Amino acid sequence: MPVRQLSEATVNRIAAGEVVERPASVVKELVENALDAGAHRIDVLTDGGGRRLIRVTDDGDGMTRADLELAVDRHATSKLAGDDLLAIHTLGFRGEALPSIGAVARLIMTTRHESEPHAWTLEVDAGKKSPAKPAALGHGTTVEVRDLFYATPARLKFLKSDRSEAEAVREVVRRLAMSRPDVTFTLAGEERAPVTWTAATDELSRLGDVLGADFRANAIAIEAEREGVRLQGFAGLPTLSRANTLGQYLFVNGRPERDKVLIGAVRAAYSDYLPRDRHPLLALFVTLETREVDVNVHPAKTEVRFRDGALVRGLIVRALKEALAREGQRAASTGGGATIAAFRPVTIARRSAYDWRNSPARPIPMAPRGGAALSFAEAAQAAFDVGEPSADARVESFEPAAELIESPLGAARAQVHETYIVSQTRDGLVIVDQHAAHERIVYERMKAAIEKSGVARQLLLIPEIVELDEADAARLSARAGELAQFGLSIEPFGPGAVAVRETPSMLGDVDVQGLLRDLAEHMAEWDDSLPLERRLLHVSATMACHGSVRAGRRLKPEEMNALLREMEETPNSGQCNHGRPTYVELKLTDIERLFGRK
Repeated sequence: MPVRQLSEATVNRIAAGEVVERPASVVKELVENALDAGAHRIDVLTDGGGRRLIRVTDDGDGMTRADLELAVDRHATSKLAGDDLLAIHTLGFRGEALPSIGAVARLIMTTRHESEPHAWTLEVDAGKKSPAKPAALGHGTTVEVRDLFYATPARLKFLKSDRSEAEAVREVVRRLAMSRPDVTFTLAGEERAPVTWTAATDELSRLGDVLGADFRANAIAIEAEREGVRLQGFAGLPTLSRANTLGQYLFVNGRPERDKVLIGAVRAAYSDYLPRDRHPLLALFVTLETREVDVNVHPAKTEVRFRDGALVRGLIVRALKEALAREGQRAASTGGGATIAAFRPVTIARRSAYDWRNSPARPIPMAPRGGAALSFAEAAQAAFDVGEPSADARVESFEPAAELIESPLGAARAQVHETYIVSQTRDGLVIVDQHAAHERIVYERMKAAIEKSGVARQLLLIPEIVELDEADAARLSARAGELAQFGLSIEPFGPGAVAVRETPSMLGDVDVQGLLRDLAEHMAEWDDSLPLERRLLHVSATMACHGSVRAGRRLKPEEMNALLREMEETPNSGQCNHGRPTYVELKLTDIERLFGRK
């Protein structure tokens, strides 16, 4: 087949595939144009998930007739003063969005510039541009996109349901709203109730409006600067985590990004606080000279390249670690609310059962033949039977030390189920998971010992032989040098076995068999790309778990109070090594609300 020149319409439709992937892509480009035009209010309306209609209205500067007619031509833009692609100070600059949208849909633009006596409107239908005509509009610009992808029907098959596409649009507007707290955003459509994010005076207020009150209450301020790179924003406590990275909002010079350098830096910073399957909530803003970052990597502008990626990564990791260490004793405030929510259904169920059984007004059914009424009553009572307690329900209580009530975690009052410590504070109570709390304490001790002089060891009089799968035994033997840094001395002992000669003294009487098996399981998931530091942290966390006070151990009052005081002095004691909270705090007002007193 001979080589031929493609028509302009075909070229435009091919190019449109790089910029316009789905309705959310259209919304992103149009809202970014509105922000670049200096808008203070942006309204977004969709129908059919954006498939049938997308309308974006702003109160920005608008365009003159000449600019309007040129704006829908490919590679025409007002945002790039010269040819220097490293001097980009706007969200858009490629001049591809409007012509790409017009090539695959029906595009109608109405705009008015302050220098014009009236507004102008222009339509592009599947790449065919009509002349500009006079129109009525007070100020700003309104862009309508109808019948998206009608000119390229094959693309419609790749779209998801209207609800899914509407959710993608919502996520795009959320990200842009977080980057510009000074702008009011309104999002409406048949798939959702209208939502408005009014202009906020500070970033945390806008982030709280978008991400919710839980994030606002559990956010840590992040601010750092090094060699011209500035980092600011807010990060959630480790106990406020998610099962995926969708709660991580990262911005570079005000542009929402999903950059691997940034995501990797966040993962590294939280590696000491969260397991690999949990991810933090945060919103971080990186600001640097435009010449130090290339935003012209992809037509969708969702990827960037840093001139010095190591500098940016190091700044993020250090700033996050310092902030998390500073707020290490805090646990997420959602714990109290979750506790109240967990209590309430059980309380109502039991109370309802009690009222039904003991109400004097309850009619006593007469038993017909066969005793059916008795069977019904027994079945009704069985529905509220909670069964036998799953653990030792004994409670050992004692008078608290008055001087300790003023401490942040209060004075121990009781131990419940030989697992949870209940302490009294000046204005409420605290429930502590004794194993999780001691696990973090041992972990931090081990890290400090490694950094200072190494972990002290205790020699076993008789080496303990641990039999394992041959692959697990070989894996442990290969990393014997790393384990030795933690005071665990092992050596091969034939096929499928290792001999343990020394254990960390701080762990005390540890279950060597269980410890070695857990370490082998963790090492099976490692690969050569996992940094040594991360591997050592995994080993520390596993050892700390085995060397901690176990659930089911009865503690004396002085032991409980000693644990509480150590928690107050230990960094990061608000969560265990697995990212779970070590304690839940209930204010007196929360407890009173639980019983309907407030």
